[in-house]
Amino acid sequence: RGTRRERSWVGMGCAALLWGTILLACSCGPGPPRVGAAPLLAATYVLDDANGLGREFDGIGAVSGGGATSRLLVNYQEPYRSQILDYLFKPNFGASLHMLKVEIGGDAQSTDGTEPSHMHYENDENYFRGYEWWLMKEAKKRNPNIKLIGLPWAFPGWIGRGENWPYDYPDITAYYIVSWILGAKQYHDLDIDYIGIWNERAFSSKYIKLLRYTLDKHGLEQVRIIASDRLWEPISFVMMIDSELHGVVDVIGAHYPGTKTVPNAILTGKKLWSSEDYSTFNDDVGAGCWARILNQNYVNGNMTATIAWNLVASYYEELPFGRCGLMTAQEPWSGHYKVESPIWITAHTTQFTQPGWSYLQVDGHLEGGGSFVALTDGLGNLTIIIETMSHNHSKCIRPPLPNFSVAPQRATFYLRGSFSLVETLQVWHSRLNFEYGNSSLFQQLHPVNVWKGRFTLDLNVDEVYTLTTLKTGWKCGCQEPPPSQPFPSSYNDDFNIRNPPFSEAPNFADQTGVFEYFVNASDPGDHVFTLRQVVVQRPITWVSDADQTISVIGNFKWVNMTVTCDIYIEKPRDGGVFIAGRVDNGGIYVRRTKGVFFWVFADGTYRVTSDLAGKEILMKGLAGVRDNAWHTLTLNIQGTSASGLLNGYPLWENVTVSKPGNGWAALGTRSFEFAQFDNFHVE
Repeated sequence: RGTRRERSWVGMGCAALLWGTILLACSCGPGPPRVGAAPLLAATYVLDDANGLGREFDGIGAVSGGGATSRLLVNYQEPYRSQILDYLFKPNFGASLHMLKVEIGGDAQSTDGTEPSHMHYENDENYFRGYEWWLMKEAKKRNPNIKLIGLPWAFPGWIGRGENWPYDYPDITAYYIVSWILGAKQYHDLDIDYIGIWNERAFSSKYIKLLRYTLDKHGLEQVRIIASDRLWEPISFVMMIDSELHGVVDVIGAHYPGTKTVPNAILTGKKLWSSEDYSTFNDDVGAGCWARILNQNYVNGNMTATIAWNLVASYYEELPFGRCGLMTAQEPWSGHYKVESPIWITAHTTQFTQPGWSYLQVDGHLEGGGSFVALTDGLGNLTIIIETMSHNHSKCIRPPLPNFSVAPQRATFYLRGSFSLVETLQVWHSRLNFEYGNSSLFQQLHPVNVWKGRFTLDLNVDEVYTLTTLKTGWKCGCQEPPPSQPFPSSYNDDFNIRNPPFSEAPNFADQTGVFEYFVNASDPGDHVFTLRQVVVQRPITWVSDADQTISVIGNFKWVNMTVTCDIYIEKPRDGGVFIAGRVDNGGIYVRRTKGVFFWVFADGTYRVTSDLAGKEILMKGLAGVRDNAWHTLTLNIQGTSASGLLNGYPLWENVTVSKPGNGWAALGTRSFEFAQFDNFHVE
């Protein structure tokens, strides 16, 4: 795209001298590559704005939700919770994110748990459930300019009128989504900037048009529509043949595009985003993945925003995609968290750009492998981000990465046009060291002097450089968080809290259904404040939710345990509840969950099963439990033997349990039904 490239070779002696100097300067590091071997590849690259600029930059962001990925974050005590939020959102501090995308809770499993809907039932509206409202406010508190995006993964069952499909009654679905946007403003003073359709599922052109109409009718003309949060096609093709649809979709968002786009998407003339990407374990390979796609999504695919799933790994690590967040905060009981390397890779772009800047028109591929982008605010500022990630050190979880090679190289940049007056550039550098494990992350180096409009850099493999006219970059030398600790081996919750800050009890991770604090106004006193399962109709699901509801808690490594809980069946005749131990699964795999489950039913019977589905029966009999009365269940698991107590008296004992050998504690219900729990204790 109008970029002149020249290729030359640095003389052998020059290369040897260069590497010899590096070796002398840091003799503790790895040996110099290619000494006396092939000469160092050198190339020149021109940065010029005289012939106009490239696409407008929309920002770097991350997803909270899809689902329940921020579940444990809310339980952190201060000051640790605010420190984590600062690393994510505070400008010029850590990741300094430009965008936050949240799940519009749909009462259904959406990867690592369920998130509550603002409308469990048709005549129900509550804009204080869950934690995404709180998270958006915390993000806005730190960065008033952060862009907010909402997207549903699932929907409450009433929207489908019994069908597992949200488009049969598009006016109802549009009303439901618009009510969430209006509630964000009315109750939290949050302006939602972008709204999506249905995460990674089918779209309906009729619904998208109706959504635009409903937004405009409610004075929400400024809210932009993203479609379809799946693949580039068929949305791009349909937009090309449907001018009305083309007129209402503002952004084409694709997931895990592998840095590539398709011709139809470009032909629409719309903004192109990687609206979900990364999803990779947050070690240095994850950082390499993130560094590569942050640049190459634009270089190869014209994408002007990249959004990571997920924001922060604040869910039990043994759930699906454990630690696939930009940082890790999964221990609210200890206060421990970890600022992982992807945070600092993010900072290379976010601390030195803003939405509204423009990319320069450059090819962006480095001759020796790797890539660069250059952006400007149009006011004389320039930021260049270079990455040289090797293939094996930058694999993302998906899609498969074709082979490529990266070599040490010398890059000379010529600054032309309005940048010809730049005299110095600030330099920030990261090197992912896979050989010795001592990576250097986001370190400020000496500024580069621009001499006669040019400067030269020697680039090694697995490095990121930011060169910028901005002097605002900063890396916190903050105090270390507390050390890691396992979940407490003795844990109680009596749910006695009059004005809870959140709708869900700490540390319980709902995997099907939604368990909320409840005020039992008719109770004489012992059980006024309880935990209640509130989803009574199967939602429009995103994955295969269980037919039972379940919430897990504790340490996945637990083997021997005693779980006690007061239970209250609300559904007559066929209602039922359980407590469980050694629960081995959750998230998108919740239907296949095994463990030791102690059930009691409204018809007076009990069962012990080794599965959540209730099909693998280990013991059954009469218990005398009835609905609308409180009972106490106790489950004791020691080695290969389990026993159960009802109201303190043995009901069954010496049941042999072999697999699974460890897992969480849990509670739940037989079906989507109201039920209450109180005085939970696990030892």
